[in-house]
Amino acid sequence: MKLVDWNIQWGCGVDGQVDLGRIVREARALCDFDVMCLQEVTRGFDREPAAGGLKGHPCADQFSELAGLLPDMTVIDAIGSDLPSPGAGRQRRQFGNAIVTRLPVRQVLRHSLPWPADPAKPSMLRVALEAVIETNIGPLRIISTHLEFYSEIQRLAQVGRLRALHHEACDHARRPAKGEKLDSPFADTARPTSAILCGDFNSAFEDAAYRRMLDPIPDAPAFVDAWACAHPGELRAATVGLYDREQWPEGPFACDFIFVTDNLMPRIAVCDVEPHSRASDHQPMCVELR
Repeated sequence: MKLVDWNIQWGCGVDGQVDLGRIVREARALCDFDVMCLQEVTRGFDREPAAGGLKGHPCADQFSELAGLLPDMTVIDAIGSDLPSPGAGRQRRQFGNAIVTRLPVRQVLRHSLPWPADPAKPSMLRVALEAVIETNIGPLRIISTHLEFYSEIQRLAQVGRLRALHHEACDHARRPAKGEKLDSPFADTARPTSAILCGDFNSAFEDAAYRRMLDPIPDAPAFVDAWACAHPGELRAATVGLYDREQWPEGPFACDFIFVTDNLMPRIAVCDVEPHSRASDHQPMCVELR
């Protein structure tokens, strides 16, 4: 099972051009992915930046654009920040995550993450998008998330919520409820304990939020860093700041991670960062489980 994770910055490359086609081409060149987890996918941000848009002018609905570029795959969306448009009669400005897959999808869950007050820091609402996907190594919970950039208070609260959601899912795995009937929304609650949780954590390697993700979780398999498992003892590969020094003047570092539950650790065959892409300010990552 091959997965790509990427904060695509709405497809805006280091050259300032927005090109989702380039994102798809480079992701496919990295690996023949079964699942792709994306962050910073947008709707309604297609105006000039001064009028509520984003640099490079993304299209009006990037989730639909991804579906057009990948017609053989399912595109699942989750919106974190949902804001009114500055212009009358225009669609809302939405900023969130996506999971794209060619594999069968069972449950889809959209989790709003905590947003405790931190008046000293700008912030936005954040979300974790979860899909239970049938893979050739068994069912997996796959979560695409993006944590707060400015506020460590919020970032740590969001990590706490992700850990609590994992514990809840494992409780469903141990004690599932039967579905009411086939055509009912009261479906079987069974979920797998095995999970991949990936995204932009806005926490540098070995900072507080990163370390907290690796702490033991009662009655649930703990998370491990797939890259660290695949590259023991190696210097951490940077995932941001390699080419865009305007946004990242401090230079390259790692803040994008693929965590897997420790029961999947023996299956990690590959976990790499693609160091050459300039299609976003972040580098894509891939993991292969066998």
